Amino acid sequence: MTGIIAAAGISLLVSFLLMPPLIKILYRFKFGQEIRDDGPQGHKTKQGTPTMGGIAIIFGSVVGYFGAHGVTMTPPTVSGVLVIFLFVGLGCVGFLDDFIKIYKRRSLGLRSGAKMLGQVIVGVGFAVGVTMFPNSYTYTPGSTHLSLLRDFGPPMAVWLFVIWALLLIVATSNAVNLTDGLDGLATGATILSLVAYVIIGNWQLRQSCINALEPNCYTVRDPLDLAVVAAAALGGCIAFLWFNAPPAKIFMGDTGSLALGGLLVGLAITTRTQLLLLVIGGLFVLITASVIIQVGSFRLTGKRVFRMAPLQHHFELKGWAETTIVIRFWIIQGLFVAAAIALFYLEWMPR
Repeated sequence: MTGIIAAAGISLLVSFLLMPPLIKILYRFKFGQEIRDDGPQGHKTKQGTPTMGGIAIIFGSVVGYFGAHGVTMTPPTVSGVLVIFLFVGLGCVGFLDDFIKIYKRRSLGLRSGAKMLGQVIVGVGFAVGVTMFPNSYTYTPGSTHLSLLRDFGPPMAVWLFVIWALLLIVATSNAVNLTDGLDGLATGATILSLVAYVIIGNWQLRQSCINALEPNCYTVRDPLDLAVVAAAALGGCIAFLWFNAPPAKIFMGDTGSLALGGLLVGLAITTRTQLLLLVIGGLFVLITASVIIQVGSFRLTGKRVFRMAPLQHHFELKGWAETTIVIRFWIIQGLFVAAAIALFYLEWMPR
């Protein structure tokens, strides 16, 4: 518990202190957000708002994670380092995307192929890594099984698991990216998801098969350290939200959204809750589904289901205030997270 509190506290402080000078630097070099011409017209006022605020989230989270290990005098675990690798690696891909947008003064950065290649390179490194490094109990950071509340079904071949992990990584990182369209929306939703993983990591530690071979015990390799990772990112996101709340003084950009999406799926794979992520990140799923439905409907019938996709822009065009949309979507995400935690707890209860 000390490590979790230390990680969140250090990350919160570091990210919060870093934000003001980062905003000034980004303003000075005119690293501002480019707004799409086909987006809601109300967003034109956000043109030039500093972006790449994800730098502060990532830096604060990494310092918080390793700082917590310094406080507790414990070494980082393989599971924690691999999730941090995925987090930072996808953040670097997002940084390149943001930088190109700013440098070329356009709303599109990396070409889709180059962006996908970056996600694949980082994702393959993570996916292969989690199948290695067994501890003395032969537990690896991840497993080649599918998982919902724990592993189930037969194991996959490593190459098939790598493909499955890549699908999760690309889908989740892009889902958070799509959600990052209104001030504070993606940040608040991510905070709620990270709270779930702090709880899950703690829970799995207390019911670990290493401590007692109970019928419902967990074979997760490093549950406490995964909770520390989630807590570190939680602190960084809370600090960022202070400056990202409407009207935002800074945006996280693809630097933050791709990194946070990667972090969530990394935690899902290493805590053996891959499919539960669909509930923990329920808002991200809804928003991504709205884009798929919109594109599919338009290509098949020539008609649009929503006034604009992603979903949050549909409600903007219906006249909802931005703050109203953000708060209501946070409530929806909170309900998803509560449902996920309830499912996790009810499955564990002895029958």
